[in-house]
Amino acid sequence: MKPLRLLTAAFVLITLTASEAPAADTVFPPGLRLGMTPLIGLTKAKSFPGFETEDQSVKVLVTELPPEAYAEVANALKTAPSAPNGAKPDKIETPAGLAYYTVETAKDGANDVRRYSMILPGNGFSGYVAVQVPENAAKIYSDEAVRQMFATAVTRKEVPVDEQLGLMPFKITELSDFKTVRTLMHGPAIILADGDEATGFEPKPFMMIGLIASQPQQAEDRARFAQETATQIPGVRNARVTMSEPIRINGMPAFETRIDAISGKDNIPVTVVQWIRFGGGTSLRIIASAPRDEWSAAFPRFRKVRDGIEPQG
Repeated sequence: MKPLRLLTAAFVLITLTASEAPAADTVFPPGLRLGMTPLIGLTKAKSFPGFETEDQSVKVLVTELPPEAYAEVANALKTAPSAPNGAKPDKIETPAGLAYYTVETAKDGANDVRRYSMILPGNGFSGYVAVQVPENAAKIYSDEAVRQMFATAVTRKEVPVDEQLGLMPFKITELSDFKTVRTLMHGPAIILADGDEATGFEPKPFMMIGLIASQPQQAEDRARFAQETATQIPGVRNARVTMSEPIRINGMPAFETRIDAISGKDNIPVTVVQWIRFGGGTSLRIIASAPRDEWSAAFPRFRKVRDGIEPQG
């Protein structure tokens, strides 16, 4: 996707009912480092990160993009000040820094809508906000009202660990002294790491924990399923399975698969273990990676986290 399209993309998920006066306090959607003061009448959205009106006709999507996205947009605007559709991005000062936003008229089916997109800098990420206002709400949620809301955008350095853990469909009772806890935007998943986004996760031990919707129908297919998913782990190259065997985790059937591989931009030799715990309609998948020379110290930590995962509620 070209950088400027970040400002003009038509979010089908997004489609403000209140006065132009902003609400009293900054609100951070759960798990996000970007927040703002939503206009009166906007409350926490039920099916996406952000805000919406009670009738769900006006929606504000709030999300995080990779850190380089903001710089790409800022640099692109120096040479091409107009977006591909002719919309001219404007600038706005926010507590988070200088933001760029666009406004355009579009169609949502047969209905006319106003669409707004804003990108701004964050610490280790780029913040992105997309708003859609139907024509029948445009007098209340005017261009100026949305601009006032954009101007309240603020970022926080970290999301509280308890807030992040509370978003997971499972309970993690042991963090094993990992320094970074970060939820992933796509799907119910979380990273525990000794590194961070700035340095990259691969040079140090880290874990990714989440659910996968698919699982083998028959117990005898679990070995093949585990090995196939292990060799398709994103970010690893030259993967070689060194061990794969059935185990039980907290009394439930599971499979442990280990691979030796190369990972990261610096081609770090790593050992990776994948645990898949089967049960119900979904499977718990845990991927843990460590540089090969740190494996013996990291593996007991990985197991402590694994054995401390319980059903939510």
